[in-house]
Amino acid sequence: MDTKSTSSNTLNDLLQILAIPFYIFFNILKFAKRGLKFVLFELLRNKDRDIELSGLEENKLELHNVKKSKFQTFYDNLWFNKYQNKKYEEMGRQLQFELQNETARSSQAKVYQYIARNRIGKIERGTINGYSKLDVNTFLLQEGYIVYSIVNNKTIEFLYGNGSILSPKMSTKDLLFWLTQLSTYIKSGITLTEAVKILNNQMRKKKKYRKYFQSLIYELTMGQPFSKALEKQGNMFPPLLINMIRAAEATGELEATLDDMANYYEEMEQTRKQMISALTYPTLIMIFAIGVITFILMFVIPEFVDIYRSQNAELNGLTLFIIDLSDYLKNNIASIILVVVVGGLSLYFAYTKIKPFRKTLQYYLMHAPVIGNIIIYNELTIFTKTFSSLLSNNVFITDSMEILRRITNNEIYKDIMSETIDNIVKGEKISKSFKNHWAVPDVAYYMIVTGESTGQLADMMKKVSNYYAEMHKSLVTNLKSFIEPIMIIFLAVVVGGIILAVIVPMFGLMDAIQT
Repeated sequence: MDTKSTSSNTLNDLLQILAIPFYIFFNILKFAKRGLKFVLFELLRNKDRDIELSGLEENKLELHNVKKSKFQTFYDNLWFNKYQNKKYEEMGRQLQFELQNETARSSQAKVYQYIARNRIGKIERGTINGYSKLDVNTFLLQEGYIVYSIVNNKTIEFLYGNGSILSPKMSTKDLLFWLTQLSTYIKSGITLTEAVKILNNQMRKKKKYRKYFQSLIYELTMGQPFSKALEKQGNMFPPLLINMIRAAEATGELEATLDDMANYYEEMEQTRKQMISALTYPTLIMIFAIGVITFILMFVIPEFVDIYRSQNAELNGLTLFIIDLSDYLKNNIASIILVVVVGGLSLYFAYTKIKPFRKTLQYYLMHAPVIGNIIIYNELTIFTKTFSSLLSNNVFITDSMEILRRITNNEIYKDIMSETIDNIVKGEKISKSFKNHWAVPDVAYYMIVTGESTGQLADMMKKVSNYYAEMHKSLVTNLKSFIEPIMIIFLAVVVGGIILAVIVPMFGLMDAIQT
């Protein structure tokens, strides 16, 4: 039996050794293909780059001067690409047949998934919103693509539609860059559509935005207003920005509005970073404290327990409590982690999905010492700054309140906005819904009344915003300075108490040994 087993192992080892050259050979072919593809594309890019101009002229040339390189032609004729190229050509013929028989256009934009070859000859797969295959094909051809396939179905709509789980929201950092650059290009005399195309090229590394930028360009090409085109991108752009641009289109002040919104989002980002900075250090201290306490209870205390049991030491109530807590934690750590995770997720979903729960929690947090003022000052800063921007851009007060109601996540202030809209409809003053409300400080109320009576409400809202922004910043800084020593004291007391409970019985053992 041992002889047969040894012979079998030897045969397997021999076969593995013989297979090594074949394995190396196929890997050499695989990496050679990748290397050749990389070299050819690099040559192609370098050749194209030599004839490109700098600055804006380069972008214009990229959009209009498209010519297939001889390097790309050589690459297409390589043996390992011939079958694939024939498949794409067949798909292209099928697409042309479908386009000839398509005449109807949808009243609402759909999500189409396409396969096309871009300007430098690389196959590109993506999605774009459009009203028909013919419209999407025409748009892609204008952008310099050779189109092979355009498909729409329920699966594509579910995965890539504006309301899908894959629908992204532009980060504040990217939005700031986008607004600033767009304003600069428009001021330079570039048309809006061309400016958006240039930005699409500049942000091509942000692949998650690519579909929405292309869809935006498509909508502008089809003659849609800028605000409407932004609105059709789902959650990509904030509602406030869309409404401000809609107002700017009516007044013809698009460049100024883009600058104002860039400043607005920059200030909001600074406020958010202040909150994160204030909470980061206490959170890290708390996590560190929990980690240290858990480590001591699970790994240090059991060692002392063995010593106490071997010496039959007398234990006080505190020591017995720590030992029982250690045993419970050691035996139920998995259950405790599961309960914490499930409880945290349940709390998160209840807060985001259940309005009464969210409103109740916000009510008690806003009545808590220190924390309540931080929340109120932050909400007032955002409200007054946004209200000032809306009024400065000639947005109607009722529309402004509706926008403010939608952009805030605080249910208390949502109710104030709704009441304000009702009061305006009845012909009453804006300030009525803010009067004697516990969530609106007296200073804010009287400044609203002053602005309303003088007709300078936008300027007064800006002053209120600056005032509460400074109050919020000061309070956050003080809170940070206040929490740090509390966390350190808490850690010292808890860890010190555990250590004291462990060491005290040791003195009894030492006395027993000495006697």
